[in-house]
Amino acid sequence: MDLVAQIEGDNYVPIDNKSKRRIVMKVDSKRISVLLAGLFVLVAAVAWQAAVAEDVVHAVSGIVKSVDKGTKTVVITSADGTDHAIKYTEQTTVKGVDATGKAVATGSVDTYLAAKQGAKVTVKYTEKGGEKTAVAIKDASKATAKAVTQ
Repeated sequence: MDLVAQIEGDNYVPIDNKSKRRIVMKVDSKRISVLLAGLFVLVAAVAWQAAVAEDVVHAVSGIVKSVDKGTKTVVITSADGTDHAIKYTEQTTVKGVDATGKAVATGSVDTYLAAKQGAKVTVKYTEKGGEKTAVAIKDASKATAKAVTQ
């Protein structure tokens, strides 16, 4: 005799195996639906966080101490004496003045930095995994201020 029963009015009617499977399937489908909804929320939260997380841009001003064209690295010595080794790429923008004092919009980063050794610059960079990568380099000397105001 089956111990599980269903109440119909005042009578107890035994539940057959087919009805048991339906009940179990309903419970299982509800659990699966809840798990899928939870998984969707988790994936959406992670995707949203990744989309919102943009690279933070830092800036450092100082004197160009050295330029290594082989590793595409420039070392900037800031006012407090700290050396900042920053990598640069072909996507790094350059803004400043040339030797004649005329404004330069963009140019070869290698050539520009080699000419700026000992000059004051401001470098905007991002940092990932402890590696700094230059986004923009701007001449910060007095000649730049004159060229921009003229």
